[in-house]
Amino acid sequence: MKTEFSVCMSVYKNDNPTYFSVAVRSILTQTVVPSEIILVEDGPVSDELENAVKDLQKSIDILKVIRLPENVGHAKARQTAMNAASYDMIAVMDSDDISESNRFELQLNAFKSFPEVSVVGGQIKEFVGSPDNIVGERIVPENDADIKKYLKSRCPMNLVTVMYRKKDIEAVGGFMNWYCEEDYYLWIRLAQSGFRFYNINENLVNVRVGKEMYQRRGGFRYFKSEARLQWYMFRNGLISFPRYTYNVAGRFAVQVAMPNKLRGFIFQKLFRK
Repeated sequence: MKTEFSVCMSVYKNDNPTYFSVAVRSILTQTVVPSEIILVEDGPVSDELENAVKDLQKSIDILKVIRLPENVGHAKARQTAMNAASYDMIAVMDSDDISESNRFELQLNAFKSFPEVSVVGGQIKEFVGSPDNIVGERIVPENDADIKKYLKSRCPMNLVTVMYRKKDIEAVGGFMNWYCEEDYYLWIRLAQSGFRFYNINENLVNVRVGKEMYQRRGGFRYFKSEARLQWYMFRNGLISFPRYTYNVAGRFAVQVAMPNKLRGFIFQKLFRK
């Protein structure tokens, strides 16, 4: 019997209309296509992006669009899409990435093989310009025990690859605001509640990157957000104080003390394959 599932994604005013259209098309060329695509417009968007959305609506009958009157941010936009989803199984899709054609098939098969799992993710390849211009890979652990160990130092799931059980995400409060870290915060809460994870050891999504990505991963505001999250893990007994100190010191060095150009080099050479 076919497994029905939703794909949830959002767009906002700065998204590229062409990249967005390519991202949506990568959903439709899957070996297993979703039952619906829930798209949230996070506040007013450009005319070009709105036209791209309307063009897709005309040709894709499974595309459902929710237009928010003002920008509410990633967490609330993702939560809005999840709330509107008709099915318990939900895949995340970002507005400018490209899913591999067998992504959903692999994830649905993983859920069948590991029915106790709440979230199934996978690996990503990062590219600049053309999808064949790969500049890095982000490799995350495969099994639940290793994922939860990795969680104590870094985010253990590639959010843009995940498929999850809606009821399990709802059980821990869903997507909550935490500046640039709503996904990491969600995985932590799921781990605290005993839910299980799995990462497929294959590339599932090709991710667009550039200077802007490294700028978003730097600065004092970003550091404060990460440091607060590490403090949350320490306060809730997930990490020791020495681990907390080590994690925060490392983040300060990379996110505050380091210039953007050097940060990009460090991410590609040390934090990527």
